[in-house]
Amino acid sequence: MDDMALLLLAAGASARMRGRDKLLEPVGGQPLLRRQALAALATGTRVYVTLPPGADARRAALEGLAVEIVEVADAASGMAASLRAGVAALPPTCPAVLVALADMPDLGSEDFSRFFKTFQGDPEKPILRGTTPDGRPGHPVLFPRRFFADLARLEGDQGAKPVLKAHAAEIRSVPLPGRRALTDLDTPEAWEEWRQLSQCPD
Repeated sequence: MDDMALLLLAAGASARMRGRDKLLEPVGGQPLLRRQALAALATGTRVYVTLPPGADARRAALEGLAVEIVEVADAASGMAASLRAGVAALPPTCPAVLVALADMPDLGSEDFSRFFKTFQGDPEKPILRGTTPDGRPGHPVLFPRRFFADLARLEGDQGAKPVLKAHAAEIRSVPLPGRRALTDLDTPEAWEEWRQLSQCPD
């Protein structure tokens, strides 16, 4: 879609999973990371996936997919490192990037595509942020190129919150069904509850 990109953040440590890797949890018969990468590729955009050094199992989950892997050498320092590395990997012709968290299994290709279509149809080219139907902010978030420099200066583990706060007047909401914009799964308990509620097979 006009050289736009989707950046799938997958360099986290799964620290709260007590030894399991949340991105390798089975969803519909495949690892979550592969499932979300396939959903991203279905939009027709270029897909970039950030990974920490090593991460052989995560790399294996992406085997055969036309994604560009971005290794984040300082991934342990926080989410900002993934954002910096991901933005640095984008081509100079990229007009916007959709930043998505890889641990949000309710998001699919139709959700991702909605952001790109909304961006193309809005002459003001604002930041687009996923929300619940009643307006609670979540993910994913689309950033036009003019904000790339701000993303490249991020530090720590706040993600893009400082950029969103500084440019609050330039954000437009993209309501997504249910809790798609909010559901991320960081603990075994969260995974168990989600599987029971979604009735999604392993």
